[in-house]
Amino acid sequence: MPGVIALIVIAVVVFFVAAAGIKIVRPYQQGIVEQLGKYKQTAGPGLKLILPLVQTLVRVDMREQVVDVPPQEVITKDNVTVTVDAVIYYEPTDAQRLVYNVANFIMAVTKLAQTNLRNVIGDMSLDNALTSRDNVNTSLREVLDDATDKWGVRVVRVEIQRIDPPGDVMDAMHEQMKAERNRRAVVLEADGAREAAIARAEGEKQAAILTAEGVKQEAILTAQGEAQAIEAVADAERYQFRTVAEGEADAVRSVYQAIHEGDPTPDLLAIKYLDALGTIADGQATKIFLPAEMTSTMGSLGAIAELFTGSPSEGDHANDRTPPGGLDDNANQAQIDPAG
Repeated sequence: MPGVIALIVIAVVVFFVAAAGIKIVRPYQQGIVEQLGKYKQTAGPGLKLILPLVQTLVRVDMREQVVDVPPQEVITKDNVTVTVDAVIYYEPTDAQRLVYNVANFIMAVTKLAQTNLRNVIGDMSLDNALTSRDNVNTSLREVLDDATDKWGVRVVRVEIQRIDPPGDVMDAMHEQMKAERNRRAVVLEADGAREAAIARAEGEKQAAILTAEGVKQEAILTAQGEAQAIEAVADAERYQFRTVAEGEADAVRSVYQAIHEGDPTPDLLAIKYLDALGTIADGQATKIFLPAEMTSTMGSLGAIAELFTGSPSEGDHANDRTPPGGLDDNANQAQIDPAG
């Protein structure tokens, strides 16, 4: 009976010892195997067997992790105290160095970040620090990455969460921002007024141009209308004169034809000449030119006068009578003074 109990105890001890030698490393981990306190190897993910009481295995998380840097006061280049905090994203690259080269990586990287944050912000003015956070992030990441390389860690990125100036500085910044916004509003209003004035002037100019074009076109059309009216009146008058002239010419031809067809006597022609002379004498002219044939007619007038007034001596009439040939056979015209 005591032998059975001893076997059971030995079996239980062997079981627990064997269970202690079975280790599981997850996919995002690496295992540091130590044998009798000395580094032996780095184990990858999977089931691992170690010698209990002789070997130990330390698991290292190789995933990207975050370290929150506590807020701290930093003095800028222009002597303004600001409160700054940041966040560090890091990724282990070498489990062995991470385990053996730094005792407390979280505390070490936090202190390192605070120190370098003071250095980076201290070399910048407040305005640059507030407006150039990307530059601050890049500079701090480069410094931390170089410093943590020996620890088997790669700093992925650094993000500045906030940069808070003192209250009085914040009030001054708000006033400055308000003044800048007011200035921009005034500038925008002035630009709008200027653009409106330019547009209004441009519209007035276009309206004036269109008005001038309208007046010009109206004047051209009026002048063309007047010219056409004058031309029409001139054509009408010319047509009237031509018609009257043609009518008078037809009348003259008719009279001429009637005279020749009627075969008038010289006495009748002399009487008609006298009637015409009376009409001509009523005019304003001081001299009248008559055809040469008129002289023969004047002789007929003398003969007619002898018939009505009695017959003087034949010799006297012979002396007073105008020769049948006229005043001068070589003359084409006779001149008569209406006053005589």
